[in-house]
Amino acid sequence: MTSRPEYATSGTGAMPFHEALRAAIAASGLSLDRIQDRLLRRGTPVASATLSSWQSGRYQPERQRSLAALTVLEDVLRLPPGALTGLLGPPRPRGRWLPPVGDHPDLARVWSDHRDLTATLAALDTRWDDSLTRLSCHNRVDVDAARGVRSMTSRRLLRAEADGADRWIALYRLDAPGPLPRFRLAAPARLGTVVELPAEGLVAAELLFDRPLARGETVIVDYTVEHRDPRPYSLRAETTIHVPMREHLLEVRFAKGSLPRACYSFRTNGLDSHAGAARPREQRLRVDASGSVHTVALGVGPCRVGIRWVWE
Repeated sequence: MTSRPEYATSGTGAMPFHEALRAAIAASGLSLDRIQDRLLRRGTPVASATLSSWQSGRYQPERQRSLAALTVLEDVLRLPPGALTGLLGPPRPRGRWLPPVGDHPDLARVWSDHRDLTATLAALDTRWDDSLTRLSCHNRVDVDAARGVRSMTSRRLLRAEADGADRWIALYRLDAPGPLPRFRLAAPARLGTVVELPAEGLVAAELLFDRPLARGETVIVDYTVEHRDPRPYSLRAETTIHVPMREHLLEVRFAKGSLPRACYSFRTNGLDSHAGAARPREQRLRVDASGSVHTVALGVGPCRVGIRWVWE
């Protein structure tokens, strides 16, 4: 029979949060995977990797959903209410270019449309998403001679607004049903956990940096999303921007001898792309001598930026 540890929730002699959590987990006799499963069944998913980082002292729960999960975790570990939440220190500092927590939608809501993907995407460590400032992004979509999207290459410049950021979460959604694509990364990044949702046509992946960043450091993330089979006839390419970005460049490159009749750039106000949303603003684009068109968005907030084209 295991004994339950004692906790001090106030005063200068309080046990640090991570030590108290580590002691409680050890006393419970539960593995991190079992704790993760119990949290998931109670509607507050937390990845086992996140639990590990909490008990190691590397990170602490700060976002609203993490704090809600921590309250449930106290009950899972048979602790009195506030035994762990009362030990939390102040939140980490955030950069001046970042909106306050809660002012932008999280990844699960951005990509869920009508379904809640929170539990499904819990396998990914998304805690650094709001502490990486998007300085610039260049997405290039390649359309083949059969008029289908062959691949999408992305090159991003990110800046860490807190110590410890070690990954970028990339998400890609198909515009029509089919086999999910694969990620190919440029060194020194490497692939972490990958979540595939065939029913949603969505694939998400952790792109791991070669080391954790210090606050103020920048990193280039360079990857390509390759389709396993030729895609069907395509008519548009679109990027979802769910947090402020200084510069976003979207380029579409068409195969030689297979150019569209016309191209238009568009941008929505906000993220709603469903019926009833305001008609996006459009601008006619001219295909250059290399068979490419592009559109640039500067200083944008949550929105969808895209290019559509019309074939003969």
